[in-house]
Amino acid sequence: MSAEEAPAPTPAVEPEPQNALTQKFTEKEWAAVKELRTALPLIFEEAFPNNPDARFRVVDLWGVKIDPGRVDDARVSVVLAKFVRATDLNVQKATERLIATLKWREEFNIEGLLTETFPEDIFGNIGYIFGRDKEGRPLTYNVYGGDVKLEEVFKDLERFLRWRVQLMERAMRQLDFEKADSTVQVHDYAGVSSSSRTEQSKKAAAEATRIFGEHYPECLVRGSVYYCIDITSSFSSMFRHSSLGSTGCSSPSCRPRLSRNSMSSDQVPK
Repeated sequence: MSAEEAPAPTPAVEPEPQNALTQKFTEKEWAAVKELRTALPLIFEEAFPNNPDARFRVVDLWGVKIDPGRVDDARVSVVLAKFVRATDLNVQKATERLIATLKWREEFNIEGLLTETFPEDIFGNIGYIFGRDKEGRPLTYNVYGGDVKLEEVFKDLERFLRWRVQLMERAMRQLDFEKADSTVQVHDYAGVSSSSRTEQSKKAAAEATRIFGEHYPECLVRGSVYYCIDITSSFSSMFRHSSLGSTGCSSPSCRPRLSRNSMSSDQVPK
């Protein structure tokens, strides 16, 4: 066979970038992630209709830069996997959910939120991130008892939600998406009774449920991830309601991962 008749060489296939988390993907998960990733330019165009260069835009999601023109960062696959898993590998639904999340983040001004400050005397003691569990996942503590001024906390609903979302964003940005991609939420209800709930706090819990359920998919640890300290039985109904919103787990398939545990502070897993 002459050189002119020789078949063209087959283009080399770039190996898929991997890390400890992507190596756990199933074949079906990989297929869904790749399909979603291929659609990123169109997703960005729909999410940012006022940006003529949206299809080329690099989007920051929880500290991971998502560039539609590159496929060399395994962390991007980990982030996209959250959306396909949350929709049972339905790529169309995952696409719609990702678009909705990107639109919400733009409207909520997440970038600006990261540098916002909130009254220390009101929010200083009710939520903080401290330490990690044995898997390297950040621990977020939410305190509702003690000297917490609950009326002041929930007085301004928008302010509370922005503070709570900022706390979630800070926890998400402590993840490396290489070995850990979920957070642990520790809620302390010590000394709190069911009578402490007000209409404003119920409204705040409902809105937090919507935000975290829709825009932070698969962001809680699988299994026993929700720790409730010294909770009383009369308070369990409030726990059931607020836990779903605070962990970003609102779908029926996700709820079985939640586990209610009454424990003292020295029992929280380290």
